[in-house]
Amino acid sequence: MLKMHPFIQNIRSVVKEAGDKILEVYNNQELFANIQHKADNSPVTMADIESNKIIEKALTDLYDYPIVSEEGENITYEVRKNYERFWLVDPLDGTKEFIHRNGEFTVNIALIEKGLPIWGVIYVPVTATFYFGIVGEGAFKQVGEGEIEHIFARKNASDLVAVGSKSHAKPEETNFFNSVGVKKIVSVGSSLKFCLIAEGNADIYFRSGPTMEWDTAAGQAILAAAGGQVYKDIYANEVFSYNKTELLNGSFLAIADTQILN
Repeated sequence: MLKMHPFIQNIRSVVKEAGDKILEVYNNQELFANIQHKADNSPVTMADIESNKIIEKALTDLYDYPIVSEEGENITYEVRKNYERFWLVDPLDGTKEFIHRNGEFTVNIALIEKGLPIWGVIYVPVTATFYFGIVGEGAFKQVGEGEIEHIFARKNASDLVAVGSKSHAKPEETNFFNSVGVKKIVSVGSSLKFCLIAEGNADIYFRSGPTMEWDTAAGQAILAAAGGQVYKDIYANEVFSYNKTELLNGSFLAIADTQILN
């Protein structure tokens, strides 16, 4: 039986607690209805805020690394550029999916070292599913308290499956999928798209529109640990990196096997 890395075990407890708080809001109509909007008009709920409180406190108590979080303090690049290793957190990824009540939202925590995610956990509160990966050691999945499963990105696929955004799909993404011979496109919310590729149920995900660094870091760590990777463009020339001057992401390509592009 696979055993969980002590580091992962600690963070697993953190995301489980955060996920339980998210579900508490999700299942309470009065709390759920308390939806606000940020300056960029993106929604924020009580679940985002309460989850962030739990994660930031727990990570601060456990490890001496700085934290960059969607719902945390706005840390300037002048400060961040000196971070050799730091946590990158999305306390509720897929807030729109949360509001739509489709269950496709996650808790994301990644550890960034010298601009690259080296470790990540994604937790799906509605299904109590954990995905976690340590680059160089492997990627894993666990449902509830069940067995830990070693997961792998699939290679040499003949019938290519793409994943796309449920809330942000764009024609240029569909056009790219068609150009590489994708046979099926599955729409799914949040960072679950990375998880589907990491566990061998999809092959490719191209995002042309903007995201933020905390949206992608944990998924990239898990996918890289599973044998895939995330790149800066559709040619897979350069690995996607983090702690940029601005935390806004450009386009990226997540892929199980770069042979798909040949």
